[in-house]
Amino acid sequence: MANVAKKVSWSGRDRDDDEDGRAGETTPLLNGTGPGAAGSGRQLTPSPFLRIGQLSNVDLNEDIRELETEVPRQRPNEIPHNEKLLSLKYESLDYDNSENQLFLEEERRINHAAFRTVEIKRWVICAMIGILTGLVACFIDIVVENLAGLKYRVVKDNIDKFTAKGGLSFSLLLWATLNASVVMVGSLIVAFIEPVAAGSGIPQIKCYLNGVKIPHVVRLKTLVIKVCGVILSVVGGLAVGKEGPMIHSGSVIAAGISQGRSTSLKRDFKIFEYFRRDTEKRDFVSAGAAAGVSAAFGAPVGGVLFSLEEGASFWNQFLTWRIFFASMISTFTLNSVLSVYHGNAWDLSSPGLINFGRFDSEKMGYTIQEIPIFIFMGVVGGILGALFNALNYWLTMFRIRYIHRPCLQVVEAMLVAAVTATVGFVMIYCSRDCQPIQGSSVAYPLQLFCADGEYNSMATAFFNTPEKSVVNLFHDPPGSYNPMTLGMFTLMYFFLACWTYGLTVSAGVFIPSLLIGAAWGRLFGISLSYLTKGSIWADPGKYALMGAAAQLGGIVRMTLSLTVIMMEATGNVTYGFPIMLVLMTAKIVGDYFVEGLYDMHIQLQSVPFLHWEAPVTSHSLTAREVMSTPVTCLRRIERVGTVVDILSDTSSNHNGFPVVESNPDTTQVAGLRGLILRSQLIVLLKHKVFVERANLSLVQRRLKLKDFRDAYPRFPPIQSIHVSQDERECMIDLSEFMNPSPYTVPQEASLPRVFKLFRALGLRHLVVVDNRNEVVGMVTRKDLARSWGEDWASPCRCHSAWSTGVAVLPRPSCLLLPSHVYCLLLSPLPLLP
Repeated sequence: MANVAKKVSWSGRDRDDDEDGRAGETTPLLNGTGPGAAGSGRQLTPSPFLRIGQLSNVDLNEDIRELETEVPRQRPNEIPHNEKLLSLKYESLDYDNSENQLFLEEERRINHAAFRTVEIKRWVICAMIGILTGLVACFIDIVVENLAGLKYRVVKDNIDKFTAKGGLSFSLLLWATLNASVVMVGSLIVAFIEPVAAGSGIPQIKCYLNGVKIPHVVRLKTLVIKVCGVILSVVGGLAVGKEGPMIHSGSVIAAGISQGRSTSLKRDFKIFEYFRRDTEKRDFVSAGAAAGVSAAFGAPVGGVLFSLEEGASFWNQFLTWRIFFASMISTFTLNSVLSVYHGNAWDLSSPGLINFGRFDSEKMGYTIQEIPIFIFMGVVGGILGALFNALNYWLTMFRIRYIHRPCLQVVEAMLVAAVTATVGFVMIYCSRDCQPIQGSSVAYPLQLFCADGEYNSMATAFFNTPEKSVVNLFHDPPGSYNPMTLGMFTLMYFFLACWTYGLTVSAGVFIPSLLIGAAWGRLFGISLSYLTKGSIWADPGKYALMGAAAQLGGIVRMTLSLTVIMMEATGNVTYGFPIMLVLMTAKIVGDYFVEGLYDMHIQLQSVPFLHWEAPVTSHSLTAREVMSTPVTCLRRIERVGTVVDILSDTSSNHNGFPVVESNPDTTQVAGLRGLILRSQLIVLLKHKVFVERANLSLVQRRLKLKDFRDAYPRFPPIQSIHVSQDERECMIDLSEFMNPSPYTVPQEASLPRVFKLFRALGLRHLVVVDNRNEVVGMVTRKDLARSWGEDWASPCRCHSAWSTGVAVLPRPSCLLLPSHVYCLLLSPLPLLP
């Protein structure tokens, strides 16, 4: 079971170097199995709370152990998955600064002039983030436009040729082969070079901003694979969009620019060294995510709100201004470059990768009697979004269990590309919905079996990039689509998009969701117009917009930011209120059945993600019941050999160690004196900051914060540091390097209070002490995340029961189904061969 995390994790590697540089470590789960589970479980039986100078084993929750023993390993080609287990592959970020003597001395030396210089550098970095994100968006847009245009022209000429001569099967074969070939390249580079670049990247960035260190998520190689992968995915005709990955791309750019160096290229430009810590880096990644939204939709305010609603866990007023500045620079850069590219140097009319076009308020206003209709559309969007998420959840579980090899992932992506082309071709071939081509804005009109001067309306939706199809559904005049055409397109594209999300390709779900919603929304508007005898207020384009908002809101469950994004993308404030109503209704209805798509995939990856609030039924729990114990502690003056043994033991994965005052010659323990991190200890050992036992008064080598920043973020593994036998007998004084004022709580503190303190301050470790200030336990992110999962899953235990030939549907914490709905799904599902 120790291999589950390796197969499930976003990085997808069997042996990997995490951001701390610990190569080749296994990635067990917090279930008491595998090397690394020790020290992470809850102590429920009486035992010593404290171990000094040695590693400790932890008694684990008995019911979790029993659950694990019930899972037989009978199927070598499948991977059982249990979402109650949290992967130890993911570590926490250190958002709380370690205020040791070195840090305080440096801060005291900063005068007002130096402080202003640091602030100016922050604004310069935000400007650079906006400019580079805008340029990357321009590159993606221009390349996609040219490659997709070339592909559609070749296929169109071929279809026109064989329509007259006969033999359209060759056109189908050409279209499917082109799609599969392009997607194959895009899937190969993701599956074999950088698996974390798969998908939109929004769940990964949400986890990073929440305080979880996702391996490789903000590296330069990830950015290159992301950009190339999304271009190939869109050109390959998949039901994907290029807007979602821009958020991940902007975040990677922000992480790289703010550090002033590239560890991948091994180049250090010796600038921005002050910002080489998790606290500063996460703030800039927030700005990068907002700049990505701004470049994708031309919505700078929506980008700021997205970063606030979906991303950043920690916020302040100064950060708001800097993020808004980066967003404005991003959309202005994109606007300027695309205007020059399109030959209108002074016409800044391309603020984002997708522009929904302007909706005329006079012709397409809304009345009071339409408010209930909009609310009903929100209900429909919430139900369809919940269905989409549930189907995608089951599909993702199937992929985790069976399609975990990179070669199989590439084959699946090629299959989806070929099927998408085949479905599109068959739908166009069978459609008899012909519209006059005069006055139409269709980019690649297919005549097929239509009369001269007419084009196939189904081809407008399928034979185009998804972004242009959305705009067509918004603005094509009434009568441009047959209701049967829209209904069949909605049905087929819904399942294609659901199948596509989760493939090993770089792609987003924003545009497919908008396209599905725009199709059934326009169909809804046509139906209303028919029922009201052609009333002027029943405009199909207006209802296509509301349907798009309802569908996207029902899938991703965004409210505030998506409302503003839609308003900015349409350039019309008039629809602000109905869009807000639709999105809120879709979220409420969707949350009644399942969680949002991004939260669902975060849970599927076993990430210790912390929500905004503690579980509502957690007031009966205290810190004593959720803390990990016993705790591995270090003395203030510790033997080097002891430190090396603690860091080298692969049965533990501790990253923070309380420092206590204790006489080295006795076992008597005094109170807590501080907290020191694994990364700090590694730097101390690397620079050999220790003295001989015989003379503790010798002056040690003086380290500066620069030594720690130079090693950040890829600290060397302990195996690479050589310590001789004589050096093992030396002593190391931790007083200068430990944080002398770590946050602590008494063991009687309630879980909501512990959760609020941990979440609001962005802590990585929270020490639990007794009334004598002695260490009795440690609360980490995984302890709190596990308590959240147990609280929600308590009515129906979260597990998968395996037996010969059948698999019972799990009740994960991400599928918060009402009991009457869940019971309908409990029937055994046959395992696919």
